Amino acid sequence: MGRQPVVEVRMRVNGVMESLDLEPRVSLLDALRERLGLTGTKKGCNQGACGACTVLADGERINSCLALAVQYDGREITTIEGLGGGEGAHPLQSAFVRNDGFQCGYCTSGQICSAIGMLAEHGAGAPSAATEHLSADTIELSDAEIRERMSGNLCRCGAYNGIVGAIREVAAAVPGEVGRDAMEPVTEPAMETAMETVR
Repeated sequence: MGRQPVVEVRMRVNGVMESLDLEPRVSLLDALRERLGLTGTKKGCNQGACGACTVLADGERINSCLALAVQYDGREITTIEGLGGGEGAHPLQSAFVRNDGFQCGYCTSGQICSAIGMLAEHGAGAPSAATEHLSADTIELSDAEIRERMSGNLCRCGAYNGIVGAIREVAAAVPGEVGRDAMEPVTEPAMETAMETVR
């Protein structure tokens, strides 16, 4: 069986336009890791069950191991390396450190990207299986809501309490800002307020 034909895939990855010649069967995860050298996105189960490969596609969280790279031609992809816009750590990254939201760190990049996407979903009013009142104008981001919304991201070290604490801290300190645009750090005044709140 010969090699499959290659196709050109152009996507903006962490703010940089990339052009790759790929076989149609190449996953987005493999394109990011093996062709672009962005190894912060991890290959865990390679079946969409663990969430270690979570990245943001046009601001929405996806399992990159289940996505073919050709499906994301012309799209905006953000990996853990692209958070904060090169101007320091994203607030969730800092909160994970403060709250001991990781141990071995293998799942951390997927957890953080997923949390950013989850906060955007919550901010847009999307309910979860834990939402008690679907017709409510606002949905309280309780610990039960956070756990349900993050249930697709597994941590084999069991750092769930720290993960929930980090998300709760940032959501409370900078409401509506965190999931809005993952490529940009939180605005300076909002970050100063957040830092004062969590000190």
